[in-house]
Amino acid sequence: MTVLDTRTLNRATLARQLLLDRADMPPLDAVAHLCGLQAQEPQEPFVGLWSRLRAFEPGTLSELLVERRVVRTHLMRRTVHLLTADDVLAWRTRHDAMLRQRVLGVYRRELDGVDLDELAATGRETMADGEPRTMAELTRAVADRWPGVPPRALGEMLVAALVPMVQLPPRGLWRTKGGVRNLPLATWLGKDTEPDPSSLNTSSPDGSDPVGQTLLRRYLAAFGPAATADLRAWSGLAGLPAAVAAARPELVSFRDERGRELLDLPDAPRPDPDTPAPVRFLPAFDNAILGYQDRRRIIDDARRGLSVAGERVVLVDGRVAATWTVEDGTVVATPLRRFSRAERAEVAEEGRAVAAFLSDQASERVRVEAF
Repeated sequence: MTVLDTRTLNRATLARQLLLDRADMPPLDAVAHLCGLQAQEPQEPFVGLWSRLRAFEPGTLSELLVERRVVRTHLMRRTVHLLTADDVLAWRTRHDAMLRQRVLGVYRRELDGVDLDELAATGRETMADGEPRTMAELTRAVADRWPGVPPRALGEMLVAALVPMVQLPPRGLWRTKGGVRNLPLATWLGKDTEPDPSSLNTSSPDGSDPVGQTLLRRYLAAFGPAATADLRAWSGLAGLPAAVAAARPELVSFRDERGRELLDLPDAPRPDPDTPAPVRFLPAFDNAILGYQDRRRIIDDARRGLSVAGERVVLVDGRVAATWTVEDGTVVATPLRRFSRAERAEVAEEGRAVAAFLSDQASERVRVEAF
């Protein structure tokens, strides 16, 4: 079985993630291709798409949110993601059990004795008037039924697990601040488009998990080649063993330098490892990093904590080599290793571009600090 070294995996990841060459792709198609963008920081998906698309206009993404073609919701790993409406409708039911278990992992003791089906029914009844609510408002409306249960536990279980919710605009619009107001997915997208658990069953009569197979193929298109542990780390689901078994005849296999089996789509891009990789400024919590259990293809183990700490990072030669912030109108890049003169110049050039995007001023400043 062919062994793919770290650099080869890196270039494959960059190609799948649209980070090797900016793509001529509409934002809606890019969100779909990437299987969504992690979005608990509302403005970060704009940077993520700017780094991946040519001539990206942030207003187009705002329009997609207002038009209900993309939505902000809890899904993979119980984190807030920006996804196409079609993908949320197709995937949400498949994630139900995981979402419940993730919330229970935090609040199991507090929710002991709470009938979750009753809680879900009460939440749906409360939201049936079509009025958006904050989590605190929703919690206050149902709390009388469960006196003594911490409101935060009830709210997290309702909003992040039991009732598929959408975070409404203006939350997530370009350069717009707005608190989280929730509305059921079915209300926002229309009752006729509510996920049907019977049609989205996790298994077919032969046990092959068709929805899981779709998730697997979509994941590999955006993140492959990858191990099943990587798929599990990205989705939060338990490895999708039935889906992997059913799809395996259509996939190709490799091994990484650790000996793990990597699965991939036969015709997916796997560029030459010597393919030049341009500097890219990534947003906080970018799935190009978080979408793997073994992240060494793009970030050193010693720097792994950056990927979960909300640090914005800079890719140099395809790997995390700096962090970046905006300070008083200046984009500041802080290297994690020593840069060559050429690397420093390329980081500064891309930094000026991202500064202009964030400010609409081509004269915006950038500073690359000394290592």
